[in-house]
Amino acid sequence: MELEVKGIAASPSQTQPFSGRKKPLRQGWTSRSWAIQNPCLPVVPRLDLASLIDSADEDDFSYVPLSTAHIYFNPPNSSAFGWVIPCHIPCTQHRLGELEQDVIPENLPAPTDKYKLKYQQYETEMKEAYKQYSQRKAEKAKSNVTHQQSPRKRINDEEIVAAEKKKQTVAEQVMIDHLSRAVISDPEQNVTIEKEESASILPDARRAPLRFRRRALHETKIRTHSTLTENMLSHKVQFDGRIISRNGHDACRELIGFFFTHDQSLTVYEYRQFGKNRTNVLPFIQKNVYSHQRGRRKGKQYQLGDFYIGGNLTFLSSDHPRLPESIRENTLLILRITNIDQIALDSLKADSVEREDDITSQEASDKLVLKAVQDMLKEQLRNRGVRILTGLGKYLQQLDKEGNGLLDKADFKQALKVFHLEVSENDFESSWLILNGNGNGKVDYGEFKRDVIGEMNEYRKSFVRKAFMKLDFNKTGSVSIIDIRKCYCAKKHPQVISGHSTEEEVKSSFLETLKDACSKSDEVSYGEFEDFYEGLSIGIADDEDFVNVLRIPWGI
Repeated sequence: MELEVKGIAASPSQTQPFSGRKKPLRQGWTSRSWAIQNPCLPVVPRLDLASLIDSADEDDFSYVPLSTAHIYFNPPNSSAFGWVIPCHIPCTQHRLGELEQDVIPENLPAPTDKYKLKYQQYETEMKEAYKQYSQRKAEKAKSNVTHQQSPRKRINDEEIVAAEKKKQTVAEQVMIDHLSRAVISDPEQNVTIEKEESASILPDARRAPLRFRRRALHETKIRTHSTLTENMLSHKVQFDGRIISRNGHDACRELIGFFFTHDQSLTVYEYRQFGKNRTNVLPFIQKNVYSHQRGRRKGKQYQLGDFYIGGNLTFLSSDHPRLPESIRENTLLILRITNIDQIALDSLKADSVEREDDITSQEASDKLVLKAVQDMLKEQLRNRGVRILTGLGKYLQQLDKEGNGLLDKADFKQALKVFHLEVSENDFESSWLILNGNGNGKVDYGEFKRDVIGEMNEYRKSFVRKAFMKLDFNKTGSVSIIDIRKCYCAKKHPQVISGHSTEEEVKSSFLETLKDACSKSDEVSYGEFEDFYEGLSIGIADDEDFVNVLRIPWGI
């Protein structure tokens, strides 16, 4: 709305009295006649900016920006004054600038001391407010970084809690199984019953005969010499294990074992999970006293010193008819200890005394020989580990015509020569004597790769298995290339972040390298998947860097 006050004048047709006057016009007077008698029209006085100074009675200081109201004067010949409210004028920014320049007079008075003081207070408050704003912004940015890292930490905590819960479930099932069986199926109970029946003692009329009563743990009161107690079973070492196998389904079984020191026996249980909430714990290796089945300790009973991370436990498959058929196809079942309760192990070792024998020193000497060969080969594989190890595994599998995984000395020499892996004759012969302990002239090629070329530690292997288990959700032991392409994420790959490659280029390069290691063009087995990351692991020194290589693309 634009309002300009120019004066007061009546049109010729206007005959009504002026409504703004307090007193009515005299009788017979009209607005026209009144204007004739008063030729000097009333005007609005000019605005004197010099008179607008601060008064001592002001309590509040308020600053009105120039952009809230634009005041301008008419040309010099005009005696009227006009004002405009800017929100009603659709003008451009250039027009606003012109108006503001017209408003500022040249003869403004100097600011007073009170105004200067209030301006200084305002400036101090603004600086303090900006400082607080900067601090809040920095804290917010820091909290964002923390929140970005916290999900991974939260996932790790959840994984630890889930693993502990799983171990506790298995331990409880072991205690229930063995304590109940020891009392219910103890043959001495039958002996006690026969003694009572043979004796001429009348049975208590208030109690049913023992043979008619339910023989449950919480009801029986028989105390026998062979009955296990919770105190006996509490002296144990709990460990996690995995099956050394190229079969993906068997290699990814979750096994938890227990070694009991009171009778030097051990048992292994398998933890199965169906969906999110349903779980089951079943015996995998029955509780018994077992012995080594190969190596320098063949025939020796397992002792506390045989249990450590990376140690192998060997069993005859024929002694365990309830094992899956895929495991019973092999003569030996080899379990690798991946984790162990170190606190319980140290406590039990402190209470027991085990002497070192000649076998211990011989095993240490064998490890030094193999370690020297491994270091020499790893240096040759440092820049070409993935291509050589994946190709070597595929080549050895082709040499295995019988399909039992056993090859002779000439096959291994030929494989090393094909892939340009140089090993001296003395080192090869020393390694062969160690591996061919049974003297049959053949060695499992998986064992040869692990002992001569070396392998990644169990911490790294656990993440390789975790990634494969995520891909192999049907637990068939192999994954199709299509599923791998769907699950592999290259968004955070260093080449993609730097802009040197696109996501599709990185993904295609990864799949091409993986396909070269596969015996089938459309699927990847667990052994081939493990060989790929085995070669990749050689060039990565830090464990956490290797874990991130698995975590980021597979989302584990």
